[in-house]
Amino acid sequence: LALYFHTGEREEKCIIEDIPSETLVVGNYKVQRWDIHTHDFLESAPGLGMFVTVTSPTGEVLLSKLYGPQGTFTFTSYISGEHIICFQSNSTRFAVIAGSKLRIHLDIRVGEHFLDESAIQAKDKVNEVNVRLENLIEQIHHVTREQDYEREREEKFRKTSEETNSNILWWAIVQTLILISVGIWQIKSLRDFFISKKLV
Repeated sequence: LALYFHTGEREEKCIIEDIPSETLVVGNYKVQRWDIHTHDFLESAPGLGMFVTVTSPTGEVLLSKLYGPQGTFTFTSYISGEHIICFQSNSTRFAVIAGSKLRIHLDIRVGEHFLDESAIQAKDKVNEVNVRLENLIEQIHHVTREQDYEREREEKFRKTSEETNSNILWWAIVQTLILISVGIWQIKSLRDFFISKKLV
């Protein structure tokens, strides 16, 4: 996931990421500040920082930390579901300027384990193969977890669909019974009316 979004000074903006359990998430971000003279976004001034907060689907705070104008944050999900990632600047210098805003460039990678190439080059070929093999095995485990999570979501969606279809069927039956009852009552009322008027 790579995107950018605009936010105001000290305004909190959040995104939602659907993440499988036991998955490493790595996020890189960079903040740019709107310059009223050039009418463009410029690199942020020193001292501008970002509070990054990550909340699990159960409401548990997995990460809450102050970073600089650009940085990298990581966390590991413990349960599957929608994780909320929020950003808020700690800036006060430009908060009084009307219309001041920030642009946040964000790149989130889910389940990726990056190789330290310098460490690999420093070792012999056998160790290099071992490290790369371990990385491939970890990626396979991640794909397996992703597939299991998708199966869980599909099963939950299927159950919800079946329950909805069952409710629709019962509602249709109830409607039919109500219509039949109203029809019978109308026929009986008309019959009684005609009999009372001695038309039948």
